[in-house]
Amino acid sequence: MDGPGLAGRPTTPAAGPGGGAGASERASGAPDHVPNELQPPPRVELPTWEPSGAGGPTRAWVAQAVTGIGLLALVTIHMIANHFVVPEGLRDFAAVVDYLSNPLIVAIEVTFLVLVTWHGLLRVRAILFDFGFSPATERRISRGLFVLGVATVAYGLWLTSVIVSYR
Repeated sequence: MDGPGLAGRPTTPAAGPGGGAGASERASGAPDHVPNELQPPPRVELPTWEPSGAGGPTRAWVAQAVTGIGLLALVTIHMIANHFVVPEGLRDFAAVVDYLSNPLIVAIEVTFLVLVTWHGLLRVRAILFDFGFSPATERRISRGLFVLGVATVAYGLWLTSVIVSYR
């Protein structure tokens, strides 16, 4: 029913309980119509991360974890033997030559060199793979890092042999 002063206005359904279309929207507080400029932007679906080798850790991840554990032990030995028990905290060249005269020490230091190189290059590989290169490019990256690792260890072995030769 229209009251006085409302003549000419379109009639609307009653807004009471069960009072016509739109009553449930008004009762819940949501308007019948939201202008386009007030509509939320469309939902954007972001890509989800899927671990490679889904179903378990990859060999590279396991290798990095194992080398990391080995490095904890070897860096502790290295720091104690080369910095904490040495006067002034650092060996001079003659002391390094004498230190490397023990084959067990050479084995420990070479193992340290191999593990730190392997661990570091695995991390570089993981970072590069996060860019989402094609499988062929990932194989080339792996081969290149392998060559770099072999060259790094070869240089370290050569340098160790030169130092030991001064004995």
